[in-house]
Amino acid sequence: MSTELLIDSAPTGSRIALLKDKSLVEIHSEGGENQFKVGDIYLGTVRKIVNGLNAAFIDVGYEKDAFLHYQDLGPQINSLNKFTKIVRNNNYSNLNLKGFEKESDIEKLGKISNVLSKNNQVLVQVVKEPISTKGPRLSCELSIAGRYIVLVPFSDTVNVSKKIRSADERKRLVRLITSIKPANFGVIIRTVAEGQSVTELDKDLRNLYTTWEDGMKKLAKAKGRDKVIGEMSMASSIIRDLLNESFDAITVEDELIYDQIRSYIRSIAPEKEKIVKLYNGKAKLFENFGIEKQIKSLFGQTISLPQGGYLIIEHTEALHVIDVNSGNKSNQESEQEMTALKTNLVAAKEIARQLRLRDMGGIIVIDFIDMKKADNKKAIYDAMREEMKDDRSKNTVLPLTKFGLMQITRQRVRPEVNIVTKETCPSCNGTGKIQASILVADQLEKDLEHIATIQNVSHIQIGLHPYLYAYFTNGFISPRVRWFFKYFKWVRLTKDSSLPVTEYRFLDESGEEIELTVVKSETE
Repeated sequence: MSTELLIDSAPTGSRIALLKDKSLVEIHSEGGENQFKVGDIYLGTVRKIVNGLNAAFIDVGYEKDAFLHYQDLGPQINSLNKFTKIVRNNNYSNLNLKGFEKESDIEKLGKISNVLSKNNQVLVQVVKEPISTKGPRLSCELSIAGRYIVLVPFSDTVNVSKKIRSADERKRLVRLITSIKPANFGVIIRTVAEGQSVTELDKDLRNLYTTWEDGMKKLAKAKGRDKVIGEMSMASSIIRDLLNESFDAITVEDELIYDQIRSYIRSIAPEKEKIVKLYNGKAKLFENFGIEKQIKSLFGQTISLPQGGYLIIEHTEALHVIDVNSGNKSNQESEQEMTALKTNLVAAKEIARQLRLRDMGGIIVIDFIDMKKADNKKAIYDAMREEMKDDRSKNTVLPLTKFGLMQITRQRVRPEVNIVTKETCPSCNGTGKIQASILVADQLEKDLEHIATIQNVSHIQIGLHPYLYAYFTNGFISPRVRWFFKYFKWVRLTKDSSLPVTEYRFLDESGEEIELTVVKSETE
C-alpha cells in the first residue's frame, strides 16, 4: 500500500491531503493565524473555579476561557506548579529537572479549589481544540511527542504501547529507555519504536529534551496567554506519526515549506529525504492530482460505493448517523443475503475512510443492510475493526445489534472537517436566476482587455472552471491564440474546479489576484 502526502499552498494557508493508494483518506487545513492545536503548551491564568464541576476555567488567549477538570490536573500538578513558580522567579538554572525535589501527588478524588485558586498562573496543554461554542479542553499532564517516544515531565515511569506484542521486545525497550532517560522524566514508548536501535531512540529523546529546555527558557520571560511549547505543523505531525516504508512521496507546492519538510525528514529519517519533491507543474497541485474532484465527490450527504450501493451521512448535535443502501442490486430472495454481505463489506471500508476524512468524532451509529446469518454479522464487525486499525484517533467498535445497527465511538480532539460541495450561484446568490451563461465568456474577454490594455499588466494568468478552460483553448485558432495576436501577450489559463462555472480569477506572475481598477471620467 503506497502512502502520499500533498501540501497545497495558498496566501490564506495550506491544505494537506493524505492519500492511500491514490485515494484521499485525510484532508487538513492549516491557516497562518494562531490556532490552538492539540499538543500546544501555554502559560494560562485561572479565571474562575467552579466547585460544582470540580473544574477551572483558564485564560489562554482564546475568545472563550478553556476548560480544565480536576481529573486532568495529573498527580504531579503540585510539582509542576512549584517548578513553574521557580522558573518564573528566575531561581532555577537547571531546567532539565536534575536534582529537582518533587512534591507529593494529589488525591485522586480531591477538590480543585485545594490545588488552584483565582489568578494563579499554570502550565497547561491543549488536549482538545475549540469545537462549536466550546473553548479548548486542557490538561496539566504535560507530554512532548516525538517519533518513537513521548517525554512526560515530573514522572518516572516507562510505559510501552500495547500494540507491541512481543514480551522480549517490550523488555528490551524498557531496559534501553530506563538506562538513557533523564531523572524526573517519564517516557511512553510508541509502536513505531519496535525494533529500533538505541542510537535512534537516544536521538529522539535528546530532541525532545531540547524542546523541553527551550520551552522552559521561554517560560522564564513569558506572560499570561503566551505559547511556551508549540506542537509542530500539521504536515510534520502527520509525517512524524505515519512515516514508514510505504510512504513513497511527499509533494509540496511552496518552496519554503519544501525546505522545512526536507530538513525535518533529514533529522528523523535521512534515508527518506529523497521522497520529498517540489511541485512545479502549470496546473494547481490539487487539480493535477485529482484531489479537488475527490473532495467534491466525498463530502456530500450521499456517497456512492464502488460496486453499487450508496451511503447517506447525517450529522446531528449529539451523534452521526450513516445509512447503508444497496441501490439497484439484485432483489432475488436467494441472493439477498449475499448481496447484503458484499455491499456491507464495501460500505465498512468506505465508512472507515469517511470517519478519518471528515474527522467525525463522538458517537457514530451505522445502519447496515439487514442480514440474517450470525457469521455474516460477525464478518462485518471484524471487517470494520480491521479497517479502523489505521485510524490515528482512539476508537471503539461494537458488534451489530439485532436491528443491524453498529455503534462506534471515536475520539474528537478538533472540529469536524466540513466542506460544502453544493455551490451557490455567484450571480444570483441562490435566488435561482442568473445572467445568461453565454455572456460569461464575453464578460471575461472585456475584463481581459481592461487588464491587458488599460492596466497594462505584462504577465496574465486566469484561473477558471474546466468548462470555460475547454472553451477558450479549443481549436487551432482558439480564443487564447486570438488574444495573443490582439494584445501580443500569452495569457496562461489554469483549470480550477474549486471555482463555480461562471467565476474566474485574474492572477499576476506571483500568483496574486489582479484587481480591476475603475477608470473615472473627467466629469466625475
